[in-house]
Amino acid sequence: MDKMESSIQGCTGIRWQVIYVLFSYFCYSISGQIHYSIVEEMRKDSAVANIADDLGLDIKQLSSRKLRIVSRSAERYFYVNLDNGNLYIKDRIDRETLCGTEASCFLTFDAVVENPFKNFNIKVDIQDINDNSPQFYHNSITLEIIEFTSPGARFALQSAEDPDIGSNSVQTYKLSDNQYFTLTEDIRTDGSKYPELVLEKPLDREKQAIHRLILTAVDGGNPIRSGKTLLKIIVVDANDNAPIFMQKMYKVNLKENITVNSTVIMLNATDNDEGVNAQIAYSFIKTSGNIHHTGIFSINPKTGEIKINGVLDIEATKNYELSVQAKDGGGLVAHCKVQVEVIDVNDNAPEISITSLSSSIPEDSAPGTMIALIEVHDQDSGDNADVDCQILEEVPFNLLSSNTYYRLVLSAAIDREKTSSYNITIIATDRGSPPFSSRLVLTLDISDVNDNPPIFAKSSYVAYVPENNLPGASIFSLQASDPDTGDNAKIIYSISNAIKETSSMTSYLSINIETGVLYAQRSFDYEQNKEFIIEVTASDNGSPSLSSNVTLFIHIVDQNDNAPKILYPSSDTGGSAVFEMVPFVSEPGSLITKVVAVDVDSGHNSWLSYHFIQVSDSTHFVISEYTGEIRTSRIFQEKDKLNYKIVVMVKDNGHPTLSATTTLSLIIADDFQQVVPKLSNKLKDKEIQSNLQFYLVVGLALISLLFIITVM
Repeated sequence: MDKMESSIQGCTGIRWQVIYVLFSYFCYSISGQIHYSIVEEMRKDSAVANIADDLGLDIKQLSSRKLRIVSRSAERYFYVNLDNGNLYIKDRIDRETLCGTEASCFLTFDAVVENPFKNFNIKVDIQDINDNSPQFYHNSITLEIIEFTSPGARFALQSAEDPDIGSNSVQTYKLSDNQYFTLTEDIRTDGSKYPELVLEKPLDREKQAIHRLILTAVDGGNPIRSGKTLLKIIVVDANDNAPIFMQKMYKVNLKENITVNSTVIMLNATDNDEGVNAQIAYSFIKTSGNIHHTGIFSINPKTGEIKINGVLDIEATKNYELSVQAKDGGGLVAHCKVQVEVIDVNDNAPEISITSLSSSIPEDSAPGTMIALIEVHDQDSGDNADVDCQILEEVPFNLLSSNTYYRLVLSAAIDREKTSSYNITIIATDRGSPPFSSRLVLTLDISDVNDNPPIFAKSSYVAYVPENNLPGASIFSLQASDPDTGDNAKIIYSISNAIKETSSMTSYLSINIETGVLYAQRSFDYEQNKEFIIEVTASDNGSPSLSSNVTLFIHIVDQNDNAPKILYPSSDTGGSAVFEMVPFVSEPGSLITKVVAVDVDSGHNSWLSYHFIQVSDSTHFVISEYTGEIRTSRIFQEKDKLNYKIVVMVKDNGHPTLSATTTLSLIIADDFQQVVPKLSNKLKDKEIQSNLQFYLVVGLALISLLFIITVM
């Protein structure tokens, strides 16, 4: 232990000496408590000790570990310098203000560090210095003594008060020189001294009715301090018995919820005198110790009954000391003290305060992560101050006790996509009867981590696009969802692979990277490309980026954009009609020829039907609508024409309908030799016809002949 002494000479000539005692040692008890000892009235910014060294902390880590003092009272008097780890005096410490006349005076606080969390209990012993002089409450004391009082009689005097303790408090009393009185001291059961005036020789009122003496109280400090009062002694006629209390000290225990006007104690002092000299009046003696308490208590001056006159609160004052005087009619007095100890009643709910709190945590935080540091305090005492804390909801968090603190920690894995925030209700309940409780609701947000890839609703999609579409038109829209938030949920689309293509896919398709809308780069032709199979990737903007793929089948839908093509009769004849020989003896239903056509479209667009649109006599021939077969409808007669011109139309089933036509010339004859005579007879019968018609018929016959020869 190091000691430093300094003396300061004041302008009043009073010598003050402050002993600065610094205990730089520290002792770890089982609970991890550290003790320091300092003297009161140390100057501001005086160093107490290097708390970092005593706690075994690295000075370089004090800021990052957030070393701080946590206390309801000690924060006013101490602070820690994070640069050097020293504990300093923050404000003047007056031991008498803190602890009064208590034998021991301590300031306790917790030194808290984080990362990892740990708290140390610090106990600072405040040592007394002689900074107060003894003081009598009254500047003068009046004492009445009967002149017939025998020598050796003792008279109790009001004691001086010194808020210092031990040797610094009142040690002795002195009386100014005189021939009638001397001074002695007596000790109460609580150890305090009080002076008694001793009569040395009889008084004679006729010689001197009033004696004025100086009573001095001296303490044992260094330097010595003293206080004085005037002792005024009035000599009166015979009242030779002073009141007597049964005890010099009374002790009473009261519950703090005692009702107003309840009786505390009934005091009784006796006096052996008679008449007026035996009439006792009770009163409180006003001292610095109980002047503030007399408003809470009242005393009946005749009966000595003390009652409650106000509300008791153990949190404000734990005990009261009442000084009572009993004075008889002759002026003699007796003193006693009544010590009232207040018993705690559970009338305070626990107080919950947050000393450290995280407003949000990432969803990938590991179990055990500390969320908040919670302090619980109950102003009551005993079992009434014992508090239990718990969480009301079923949430993935636990409370871990650490002395008067609770750590709120994560107990299980969390998923923001399931629960984005938690309302955590903490209830603190004391063990009093009935118990009191308090609640605190903490709101904790869960911050997002990129742990979910974009998801398509289906594993594959099918799109149908008509051919001959406009270039640049939207043909399909793909949408993926991501349960994350922010950049982690921002999706970018791309065509990652063409599973089936005939040329560069970018020349056919493109995709909007933000919306997922697919566009055609050019017009499709069903007859060239009937299907595209592509793979689309959706990637989020997280770090690292997550993605998923989906397959899109694009079917090109055929449009009726191709007219039927007639294969037979061939269109290579240059527009000339095709001749067919029909035997004259053909039976009804005989197959004459067949028109053959194809359509490169598909589906309904390629369904073909065959129709006559121009025929010489429709009653002789019929055509199958679906096969294109031309057959005879009845037996030919001699009077019938020898040739027929038939125009066949082939049309598809599309919308709008497309078609093609061909012309057939049918000649009725069993053989070619029959053709010419019949034609001649016909010409004779029709001489009115022009030569032009004749030449046409002859030409037709020749062409038919050539066709038959070609066929044969």
